[in-house]
Amino acid sequence: LPAVVTITLALGAQRMLRRRALIRKLPAVETLGAVTTICSDKTGTLTINRMTVTVIDIAGHFLELSGTSDQHPAPILQLAADPEDLFSNRPAAIGLTLAAGALCNDASLLPDPETGRYSFVGDPTEGALLVAAQQAGLSKSNLETVLPRVGELPFDSDRKRMSTVHKLAVAAEDLPTAVRALIGTQTPYITFTKGAADGLLDICDRVWGENGPVPLDDEWRTRIEIANNEMAQKGMRVLGVALRRLPTADAPLEQGLVLVGMVGMIDPPRPEVKDAIATSKTAGIRTLMITGDHPLTARFIAYDLGITENGRVKTGQNIDQMSQEELDEAVQEVSVYARVSPEH
Repeated sequence: LPAVVTITLALGAQRMLRRRALIRKLPAVETLGAVTTICSDKTGTLTINRMTVTVIDIAGHFLELSGTSDQHPAPILQLAADPEDLFSNRPAAIGLTLAAGALCNDASLLPDPETGRYSFVGDPTEGALLVAAQQAGLSKSNLETVLPRVGELPFDSDRKRMSTVHKLAVAAEDLPTAVRALIGTQTPYITFTKGAADGLLDICDRVWGENGPVPLDDEWRTRIEIANNEMAQKGMRVLGVALRRLPTADAPLEQGLVLVGMVGMIDPPRPEVKDAIATSKTAGIRTLMITGDHPLTARFIAYDLGITENGRVKTGQNIDQMSQEELDEAVQEVSVYARVSPEH
């Protein structure tokens, strides 16, 4: 009997190998045969993990970087052929958003001398921010020459944001047009923070309007939340960018910030995933999406891939407020879980 079981499992492993699934331990074949539920992350698993910045939202305007977004009631600002014209004739928040996204960033761009194209090293989200800045004529290396990093507060999954501290290292006239609005003779340092837009609102008390920082009142807050939700409903990952001038490099961070803008980026689903999920469903295997992204973004992708039909989403905050019995009941109906962390 043991020999029969071993041969059966080996045959199963061979069949899976023909389908490009390598089994290292034979008992895993039996385990896989008993699977009824697959829990999957979204980014890089269900999607191709190739982020592209498509929209920047600043001061009531939408700046389209690709020209492919749907119509929106807010004014649309197209990229100028000359980056200096873009930053000199448009709201300052455009340049600040792109520059902050490039500076509060641990990725790097590598040019290909043969093709003239760029590839990035690091996190795909940060790589997309660098590409967007580069398209507008803002090189990270050039920005770091005039605004060198002197401190940082790394990203973590609880805060869902990252902060860096920079020193204004050159005279005002030597600053690029994009960041000239940062000039302040009594504040030689500046902090940039990027992260989940809804979370940034909790640590901001001002927003960058048409002519500079203004109080973040209820009207502005509502407008920002609506814009955030609209981008998320289209399947975009939305990052907010904020800043604050600092008197010293060791001043407290992530408080009293000015929200400068929001960036919407697309990460398309993998082309083979939709069929794989449909095949799994036919075999009686249910697929769940578990992600740290915005619930509306998660729901859009889940609908597109056929993971959910009822549109129900539970967040990490919802789970924290549930009893074990309520959670056991919810998992029978809910296939999408967003804004969750490993602790959940």
